[in-house]
Amino acid sequence: MVIKVFLASSSGSTAIKKKQQDVLGFLEALKVDYAPLDIACNEDNRMWMRENVPVEKKPTNGIPLPPQIFNEESYCGDYETFFDAKEDNAVYAFLGLPPPPGSKAPVKEEEAQEELEDEEAKGEDDQQVSEEEEELRQLEEEEEGPEVTEQEEEDE
Repeated sequence: MVIKVFLASSSGSTAIKKKQQDVLGFLEALKVDYAPLDIACNEDNRMWMRENVPVEKKPTNGIPLPPQIFNEESYCGDYETFFDAKEDNAVYAFLGLPPPPGSKAPVKEEEAQEELEDEEAKGEDDQQVSEEEEELRQLEEEEEGPEVTEQEEEDE
């Protein structure tokens, strides 16, 4: 699977240039295979990108700006969604790629909730055991009666 990054090599916007550099630099740092596809000098790339960005992701003027990111034919997102994934440490999921071996993949929200509930249940069990142990200890002390120290015996 190759990640396709649609960019404009001759953009007059410094904001677009910085966003493109940020995406490409991050993909290089992660050693992700990607293909930069220029929309400034290749009309086919420009048309393909515009046609394949989902309608709900297009800006109000209808023309998506670079960088736009795809995994083969599947749309991943624009710079803002890439940035959010980067901040959430979820870039591999954003790109539709499996995380590399040994990396700690972020836990999905549902799994995190299940883990939290499991820990809470375990905590309640531990608390119940502690309360039962305390009750048992108190009963044993009552059966034995008050402890008499050597000093108290000498005083009697």
